[in-house]
Amino acid sequence: MLIQKFDDFLKSVDLKSYRDKYRSIKIVEMDLPKEIQAINMLYKVYWDKKKFLSFEKFYEEYLQEHRTDIDRFQEKTGMCKTCFSKGLPARIYRTWASIITQIHAGYVAESVFGEGAVSMSGELDHKGADFQVKYRGRILNYQVKKKSLGREVRQEKPKSKNQLPGEFVDIKYEVPSSDYFENPKKKNGEYKLPYKRFKDNKELNRLSNGFVVFTPYIFEQKKKEIDQTLK
Repeated sequence: MLIQKFDDFLKSVDLKSYRDKYRSIKIVEMDLPKEIQAINMLYKVYWDKKKFLSFEKFYEEYLQEHRTDIDRFQEKTGMCKTCFSKGLPARIYRTWASIITQIHAGYVAESVFGEGAVSMSGELDHKGADFQVKYRGRILNYQVKKKSLGREVRQEKPKSKNQLPGEFVDIKYEVPSSDYFENPKKKNGEYKLPYKRFKDNKELNRLSNGFVVFTPYIFEQKKKEIDQTLK
C-alpha cells in the first residue's frame, strides 16, 4: 500500500539532523516569487509521480528545474551568492517538511475514502485546500493546521469558498517539543499536560524520528458521518 511506503519514507528521515542543520538559518525569509516556490514541485514529485525522494535529492531536482529564476531572484535581492546559497536550502527545507507531512495526511485519507478519492495540487493549495476528498457526492476541502510557536509553520491559507465548491474541514495537530517525549513525567509521576494531551489524541501519532502524522481515525469519523447521513 502507498500509505505504508510513505510511512517508511517518513520514518527514514533524520529529522533531528535537519533541524540541527537548518533551524538557526533564517537568511532567505522574504516572500519568494511564484517561479521559485517549491510547493508545485513538491506535489508533482511526492503525490503525482509518487517519488519519495530524500530532501537532498529533492533539492537537487529543485535547483535544476528553477536555477535561472533562482539566480535572477538572488541578483534582484542584492544578497551575496554565498549567503543566498546558504539560506535558500533552509527555507526550502521548512516548506518540504511541512508539505510532506501534509501529503502523508492525503495518503491516509485515500486509504480511508478509497483510491482516487483524494486530489492534491498547487492549484488547490492556492485556493485554500491542502487536499480535496470526493466521496459519495460530497466534496471535502481539508486544511491542515499546525499548532506550534515555531517559525517552521506555514501561514494559514484563507478559505477561498468562492473558488472551491464543497465543505471546508480543518484538521489540527499539535506538536509538543521533543523534551516532553524524552521526559514525559513531572516529579510527582504524573504526565506533563502537553504529553498527556497528545497521548490521549486518537487522531495523531508520533513516529520514532519525531514526525507527527494523522492516523486514519479522523478520516474514518468523517466517512462514518457521511455514510450515516446517506443511509
